[in-house]
Amino acid sequence: MEIAVIGAGAMGSAVARRLVENGARVITYLEGRSASTIERAKAAGMEPVGLDDIASSRLILSIVPPAEAVAVARQIAAEMRERGSKTPFMDCNAISPKTMAEVATIFGSGCGVVLDGSIIGGPPKPGRNGPKLYVSGDVASDSAVLADHGLQVRRIAGAIGAASALKMCYAGINKGVTGLGTAMLLAAIRSGADVALKRELQESLPDLDAKFVHGISDMYPKAYRWVAEMEEISEFLGEDDPAALIFKGMAGLYRKIARDREEGGLLAGQLDQLNGGA
Repeated sequence: MEIAVIGAGAMGSAVARRLVENGARVITYLEGRSASTIERAKAAGMEPVGLDDIASSRLILSIVPPAEAVAVARQIAAEMRERGSKTPFMDCNAISPKTMAEVATIFGSGCGVVLDGSIIGGPPKPGRNGPKLYVSGDVASDSAVLADHGLQVRRIAGAIGAASALKMCYAGINKGVTGLGTAMLLAAIRSGADVALKRELQESLPDLDAKFVHGISDMYPKAYRWVAEMEEISEFLGEDDPAALIFKGMAGLYRKIARDREEGGLLAGQLDQLNGGA
């Protein structure tokens, strides 16, 4: 069984490894990718091939940062048209239903079936079942091959856009809470209220405090990817929803954290110092 995975980041490579461990041959396209990405793909058992082989595989998964989703769709669709391929293409990225519809339009009726996928949970780890891969628009049960090779697949009712909507809602809650905690802890640090706030969180909201302790530090290396995801959530909510502004602000916050990481991590150090005293 040959499955193509476009994207060899933390999630893509871990998904590929799970598929390989369960008997699939996983191919990928690595032209122009960094040395670290190539090494990560190799370690996961992913085999680099040309786009022609990608287009003729059993199923293609796109697992890339949301800002790259449309460009990847265009690249794969063009190759599939040239080859006359009908391979099912599943977009597994954190994009809005509107962007998902754009991806589907790129393929149109001249290529294979387009599936709407969303991944909820961290990268697969040995001994754990997760993450969950939600799929909508899967009339022909093309995703069954993934379940047969070790992934936890959940088909949900609805056409293209339903799985993406689920991802937007879940990420808006999960990553929105992490962003809210980051913003207010930084505000407390600037104002000299950090120690008192930390103590109050521990006493009155211990579960939320625990989420901040683990979630904020885990967020730093991912912040650059979450910028586009927050923008997608804002678009999903729409201009008429005042809450859309919240996620535009979250995009700005994660952009700030990503920049801080590139510049040495001063803000991250302050947050870690405060949370480390928990």
